[in-house]
Amino acid sequence: MERLRPRNSASRRTRPAREAGSSPGASVGGVTSRSWHNLPVPTYRLDIEYEGTRYRGWQEQKNARSIVGELRRAVLGAGAEIVDLGGSGRTDAGVHALGQTAHMRLRRAVDPASLREAVNDLLPPDIHVLALLPAGDAFHARHAAVSRSYLYQISRRRTALAKRFVWWVKRPLDPERMVAAARLVEGRHDFTRFCERPAEQTSTVVVVERVEVATVGSLVLVRLVASHFLWKMVRRLVGALVKVGAGELPGEQLTALLRGAAADEAGEEPARWTAPPSGLFLERVVYPGEEPFGAIASAVPVAREAIAARLFTGDAARKRPAARGATKRRIPGARPSKRKH
Repeated sequence: MERLRPRNSASRRTRPAREAGSSPGASVGGVTSRSWHNLPVPTYRLDIEYEGTRYRGWQEQKNARSIVGELRRAVLGAGAEIVDLGGSGRTDAGVHALGQTAHMRLRRAVDPASLREAVNDLLPPDIHVLALLPAGDAFHARHAAVSRSYLYQISRRRTALAKRFVWWVKRPLDPERMVAAARLVEGRHDFTRFCERPAEQTSTVVVVERVEVATVGSLVLVRLVASHFLWKMVRRLVGALVKVGAGELPGEQLTALLRGAAADEAGEEPARWTAPPSGLFLERVVYPGEEPFGAIASAVPVAREAIAARLFTGDAARKRPAARGATKRRIPGARPSKRKH
């Protein structure tokens, strides 16, 4: 195994590998993207968490910071030479991840624990590699995935601490209506009205395995599970569920939109309801043989205001001094106070 040595990028420039899904035949450190799978290249699986607030998404972009760009920079800085690096899917600007998965192929085998430690030391504080383990030569984070889950957090109150991780909806929401609407979304539908640039998609038909809605504290949580999702599909579906919960979208109109009905037929246009990226998390990517999804839970909790206030005022209220003019209880044996008021 290669011993990792951090190197100065200024002294040796390494040609960056292209993201998975780039143009066929592109050269990556002397190996073409078409031919890497024919070579005995050491392959690793990475599980990553990140806060997407400061980044323009997962995918590398010119003149913009990206998650995979920071990851690539850290791996190269740790002394490893990348042949191929790709994620299970692209998250948009401002979207977070509790469990993004990536594959990484290197020129030489390395000690995974040492590489993970070195990479985390070089990554910015809002990106962290949870695990880095050897994988089979054919492992591909996107192609091998069985299902993906996204979690969306809607806050029903203003929050100072979780603002970057929620969508604060000011109007009242009925979670029971949202639960009923979630059942309509499950199954096989044409999501033409819920994705960006549908004409560029190979197919706009997606089978949604599960949609869950739950309330935890001041949050309404929405989890969607499917084999794949279209661009902006999750955020527009969340926007539709909020419209239903606010009593602004009848169930029959949502059903029409799920049939791919035009905006004039359904009377609404989901693009206008797109939920902000701040509340969205790529929760988990599941591969063959792995455990199914557990119970839905918040990524960043937001307690109810009454509960949060009681944490600070419950005991303090009982210990406050009596108001002026109130009768004070005399403690036997205690000396009277000489303090002048």
